[in-house]
Amino acid sequence: MRWCFSFIFVLVLVVLHLDGLARSRALATPKTASPKVSSPQDLLSFTHYLNTCPDVEGIIQNKVRAWVKKDYTLAASIIRLHFHDCAVRGCDASILLNHAGSERRAEASKTLRGFQVIEEIKAEVEKRCPGRVSCADILTAAARDATVLIGGPFWEVPFGRKDGKVSIAREANRVPQGHENVTDLIQFFQARGLNILDLVILSGSHTIGRSTCHSIQHRLSNFNGTYKPDPSLNATYLRVLKGKCGRRYNYVDLDGTTPRKFDTEYYKNLGKKMALLSTDQGLYRDSRTSPIVEALATQPELFTNQFAVSMVKLGNIQVLTGKKDGEIRGNCNFVNPY
Repeated sequence: MRWCFSFIFVLVLVVLHLDGLARSRALATPKTASPKVSSPQDLLSFTHYLNTCPDVEGIIQNKVRAWVKKDYTLAASIIRLHFHDCAVRGCDASILLNHAGSERRAEASKTLRGFQVIEEIKAEVEKRCPGRVSCADILTAAARDATVLIGGPFWEVPFGRKDGKVSIAREANRVPQGHENVTDLIQFFQARGLNILDLVILSGSHTIGRSTCHSIQHRLSNFNGTYKPDPSLNATYLRVLKGKCGRRYNYVDLDGTTPRKFDTEYYKNLGKKMALLSTDQGLYRDSRTSPIVEALATQPELFTNQFAVSMVKLGNIQVLTGKKDGEIRGNCNFVNPY
């Protein structure tokens, strides 16, 4: 009976995967039936820079590779930076704007990294193709290349995003911080056009990357013992974390088993009560997400294939593509002067 349920569930996942894949590929299909554009993402194209900046993907790839070669942890940081951008006002590079009261200056953004990587890519692109390539497109492609460099899947990135002109710190503070319940996470994702499958799949990016001890302090007993550790933590893993978290801003790997490999150990760890973040452990306990976690733990190809599909969906959230929408910044840190 359990085998039958697992088979049916995996079949459902495959159907969802194929549906998402069809939707992402539809971006590359010329629309001849009707000239009407149904949404901004329909204006994205795989050939957007073919004539205006044909070398842009090569420039991005080479720069990301050079940075990750020096510091492999930057791969996860770039992916996270992309998520934080798309989760607030859509994928418009608003997270890169650096001014008082911007998303970048928010409390929730203090541990974000990778800004210098994007700035260096932008500077090189401006030398080759001035005023052509948006910061939003650069960040989206950089997240893809960072994923590939640490062993994840490749996917085609459709281009044509514009850069936003508005960035507000209080909006950035609404991005999940690792202590929300599953209902809150589902609602947050659904508000951005992402479903429960996308939630569990994109959480799988925690197969690489790190978090600060400050972010998990609520799961560990404090120094004077006024509260007890989170009972959902594996006892041995708890001792390991306490040993590593002598200081608030020490870093701990999100995947305590294979932190440098893009694999499904993250999902297996959830079953062992070895999730670093309480939000991740919640995915294993909640009936709406636990069957997906269990399926992905034993289906690595399903995870990598669907990860590509979900990342395409993430990169298409509330994109600015119209003639009157956004701009192409000359410097990713600032809106263009008028």
